[in-house]
Amino acid sequence: MKKLSQWLRFVVLMLLVSGPAGADGLLMVRSDKLFPEAMALLQSAISSRGYKITRLQQVNENLERRDYKSDMYRVVYFGKYEEVKQVTAKQPELIPFLPLNITIFAERDQAILVSSHPRMLESYFPDPALRPVFERWERDVVAIMDEVRQAN
Repeated sequence: MKKLSQWLRFVVLMLLVSGPAGADGLLMVRSDKLFPEAMALLQSAISSRGYKITRLQQVNENLERRDYKSDMYRVVYFGKYEEVKQVTAKQPELIPFLPLNITIFAERDQAILVSSHPRMLESYFPDPALRPVFERWERDVVAIMDEVRQAN
């Protein structure tokens, strides 16, 4: 049993080190950067791919109500205005899922980034015309998270 536990920890560690790990529709990476630096890298990575950051949401109040003390917890919303306008004109049901977002929070001297997996939208919106959009969003979110994780 001890060997199995060690093996499972190794597999999880390798997934986190090798790139965004996926679980239950989530993408997650761990960065060795402190929160402020990781936050700056995240914003830069988003902008460099042509996205506009639409909102930085602090969630401290809700966390404090649950006895979680941290001022280093943000949700970064981003999108491409024309693209969002086009896909929601054809599929207004997508509105609650947009813009895309990545949550970033501090854990000791590291930052963790988490995002919903954009391809999960395919199960709710099976329109073949949307598949390339969801695939591109997936590539972009993974690339953004990888850039933050791999930054020197």
